[in-house]
Amino acid sequence: MEKRGIQVEELPPNEMLSAISEGRLQGGLVPLVDTFDLAEDLRTVSAFCLATVSTAVSVKFHSKASIEELARTSVAVPADAPTAVRLLQVLLSVKNSVIPAAYVSPDEPHDAQLMVGNLGLRHRRGLRGFEHTYDLGEEWSRWTSLPFVFARWVLRTDVERQDALIIEDSLYTSLQDWADGLYRVSGPSDRVPVHPQEIHQYTQGLRYFMGVPEERSVALFQKYLGQLSEG
Repeated sequence: MEKRGIQVEELPPNEMLSAISEGRLQGGLVPLVDTFDLAEDLRTVSAFCLATVSTAVSVKFHSKASIEELARTSVAVPADAPTAVRLLQVLLSVKNSVIPAAYVSPDEPHDAQLMVGNLGLRHRRGLRGFEHTYDLGEEWSRWTSLPFVFARWVLRTDVERQDALIIEDSLYTSLQDWADGLYRVSGPSDRVPVHPQEIHQYTQGLRYFMGVPEERSVALFQKYLGQLSEG
């Protein structure tokens, strides 16, 4: 992207939409739940998303008890992963009819904890003191037979058409360069202790384009979120 004159800035997912809305950014990868009621000056880039086919690998839920036994317990969730948190709530409340006593921050006492991103990858095989580990992507896929969309690309509508086309073309090119680079990985990741074979397996389960299954999954997730609100 930088070769095309596009300045790239890293932000936590929960800050992305406000940065775009305020004009500090022209676009970015926004948590799915933040794209449901976009203002008129924002639009989704229909082709692009971040979805998991089945297992998410980096979205792990660790619990001292089985997921069916978490009623009246405290569940720790991250502040910067709104879609994963809402997915967890759907899986607990709608799928398993489990209502925890409270959702708390990770530094408060808790009986279960949701870990996302690099932290989820570091503890992908389990967390000491927590007997049960669930992959939220896998739980959703087993339940619905659909992929799960965690984020979608959003652009401001005042971005000039030619600039928007450059951004979209850069996304295509960047994804291809990234995929090619995966097969040149020869050692563990510097940021997370993941070996090349695991990286390849992990990335094979990711999808970056919206198709019919992804659209169906988004619609079903919205339906279940509505049931949460009614409850």
